[in-house]
Amino acid sequence: MTHQMALQHLDRVRVADTMYRVFSRDQWAALRAATPLTLAPGELAALRGVNEALSLDEVTDVYLPLSRLLNLHVAGQRGLRGVESAFLGRPRITAPYVIGTAGSVAVGKSTFARVLCALLSRWPEHPNVALVTTDGFLYPNRVLEERGLMRRKGFPESYDLRRLIQFLADLKGGERRVAAPVYSHVSYDIIADEWQVVEQPDILVFEGLNVLQPAGFHGAPGHVPAVAASDFFDFSIYLDAEDASLEAWYVERFLSLQRTAFRDPRSYFRRHSDLPEAEARALARQIWSEINLPNLRENILPTRERATVVLRKRPDHGVGEVWLRHI
Repeated sequence: MTHQMALQHLDRVRVADTMYRVFSRDQWAALRAATPLTLAPGELAALRGVNEALSLDEVTDVYLPLSRLLNLHVAGQRGLRGVESAFLGRPRITAPYVIGTAGSVAVGKSTFARVLCALLSRWPEHPNVALVTTDGFLYPNRVLEERGLMRRKGFPESYDLRRLIQFLADLKGGERRVAAPVYSHVSYDIIADEWQVVEQPDILVFEGLNVLQPAGFHGAPGHVPAVAASDFFDFSIYLDAEDASLEAWYVERFLSLQRTAFRDPRSYFRRHSDLPEAEARALARQIWSEINLPNLRENILPTRERATVVLRKRPDHGVGEVWLRHI
């Protein structure tokens, strides 16, 4: 274990001891109770991300207890809204229960969010569940280029924070139709005049690198909103892993995309599609060390302790430990 890894482990122990109940995978799996498995193997395969061997055992042990916990939280929130409505003497606002999901590049946020949404939408009451990612709230490439931020894409200052906050505020305020910009991972840019329209979902999963940052932590100087995205969350989840695992996953994902998506003539990364494997691997490690790792250490990891639940992943991508914040 390197000195850096030892310090990370010590920090986790201190935080876990003071702020969270810590569960081993087996202990967490036992909390599933009678929650049914509603995903078939074929459906799960369609939800997996690149290089993620997500199994039904993983869904059973990790996702189903989390689904049960969220079901209880959503029911509790509905009760509180009823109390507020009775106190104010007026009908309650129809607003979604918002789940924020954060974590590093390559940790598996997208797969996690898709699987979670699929499970939540199959609760007995069949809630309307929407998934929105913060990618759509990145500034367009032309703006990033003007500001010298293309190599800072994914860092806090690369997002249109005002638009992101307004989107969440409108949803929580009961607006019937709210539109989010759409991002293309092929062109590596915002798609002009294309929108994801969200229509009063019962539950919204809002996924992104920096969604747990507090107000004032990011944004352009002089343009920092007094509120943060996390102010609109009812529940939050942080996907965590060791730096070495994250780097390995990022490199393998890069190599996999090089053989597939990068070959699309429209791909922003088309120029990398024919690199020999050794050069591609070296490039991926360079991108990781110069961009993604600094973003993780400076901006993403410091927000971990703000999450309601932390899912600690092992090198095999499976969750080995779960932290549940003390209420």
